[in-house]
Amino acid sequence: MMGIPHLFRCPISLDLFRDPVALSTGQTYDRRSIEKWFAAGNQTCPVTMQRLNDPTMVSNHSLRHFMDEWILSGTEPDDAGSRLNEEGESCLSSFSTLKRNLGSKNGSFLSKMEALKKIRILSVESDTGRDCLIELGFFPLVLELVFRSPHRQLQLVEVALDCVMSLSPVTHLDSFDILKEQSNISAMLDLLQHGNDNIKITLCGLIEIAATSGDVCVQIGQRTRVFHILNALLSWPISVSEASVKAIASLCSSELNRPIAIQEGVMDGAINYLSSTPSCWETSRAIATVEALAGEVEGRNALMRNSMGVKVLVKMVFRVSEKDDGGSEHAVGALLEVICGSKNAMSKAMNAGLLTQLLLLLQSQCGIRAKAKGRTLLKFLSSTLDQDF
Repeated sequence: MMGIPHLFRCPISLDLFRDPVALSTGQTYDRRSIEKWFAAGNQTCPVTMQRLNDPTMVSNHSLRHFMDEWILSGTEPDDAGSRLNEEGESCLSSFSTLKRNLGSKNGSFLSKMEALKKIRILSVESDTGRDCLIELGFFPLVLELVFRSPHRQLQLVEVALDCVMSLSPVTHLDSFDILKEQSNISAMLDLLQHGNDNIKITLCGLIEIAATSGDVCVQIGQRTRVFHILNALLSWPISVSEASVKAIASLCSSELNRPIAIQEGVMDGAINYLSSTPSCWETSRAIATVEALAGEVEGRNALMRNSMGVKVLVKMVFRVSEKDDGGSEHAVGALLEVICGSKNAMSKAMNAGLLTQLLLLLQSQCGIRAKAKGRTLLKFLSSTLDQDF
C-alpha cells in the first residue's frame, strides 16, 4: 500500500480508492469514507473545508477506470503494487512537467505549444486523461495562459482555447472564478475583438459555459464592452453570429445584466439577426433574449422603436421547423410583454397577422407552454379589441 500514487488514495482514509465519488467541490473521496464523514454531522468538504449546499456524490468512473488499467497491467499479483507505483508516478511526473512548461514565464513559444498539443490529445482522445488533467488543475492554468499571452501569439492562444473547451469542467464551476478578475475579462475582450473567427467562436462558447455560474455571469455582464462586442458579432458570418447569440442569451439569463444589454443595443441586434437569418439553429435563443429584454421597460421601448420588431416576432409565433425548440413560446411571450402595455404595439401586431398566427399555433402540435401563452394572448386580444374587428 505504501507504493500507491497519491492520486489513487482517498484523502480521508489514505487507502486505495474502492468506490471513488466526487463532490460538488471537485474533490474525490472513497464512498465509504465520505459517507462516514457526513454521518458524523459534518457538512463540509474535508479537503477544502467548503460548506456543502449540495452534498450529492457522483461516481468518478474515469478515475476508477484509470486505476483498473494500471492494476491490471501487472502480469503477476505480487507485481501489482510496484507496477502501479512505477507507472502512476511516471504519469504524474509527466503531468508535472507539462504544468512547469505551461507555467514558466521564461518558457519558449515552442515548448508551450508542444505542451498544449499534448494536453489537447490527452483531453480529446481519453476521458481518463481529461479527468486527470482537470483533477490536477490544468483548466485554470491553461485559461491563464490564454489571457497573458501576447497578441502576436494568436496561434498559441487558439490552441490553448481548444484545450480550455476540451477541459471545461462544467461540474466544477469554481474553476471559472478566474473570470471574476477585471484584468482577465479585459484580456478576454481584447481577444474577442481582435482574434480570428475561431478565437471569437471559442471565447463565446467559454462565456456561455462560464455564465452558468451566477457570480461569474454578473461579473462578465456588468462590463458594457462585453455586450458592445457581442452585439457587433451578431452581424458577422453565421458561425460567429450563432456563437454570439448563445453567449448573449446566457449573460441575459441574469436580470442584473439586462439593462446593460439593452443600453448596448442588444434588442436591435437580436431583431436584426432574426430578420436576416430566420431559420438558423440559434433562432430560438435569439427570441428568448428578446423576450427576456422585453420584460424591462427600456427593453419594450427599444422593441417598439425598431421598425421590424413587432413584425419579426409575429412571424416567429408559428414556425414550422424541426429545428425549433421553443421559438414560438418565446415569441408569444415577448408579444405579451409589449402588447399588454401598448395599443400601438397591438395594432402593429394585428396588422402583421398576429390573429392568424395564433390560431395556427393553437391548432399545431406545439409545446404546452407555447399553447398556454398563446391562449393568454388570444384572450387578451378578444377582451380588448372591438367585436367588429
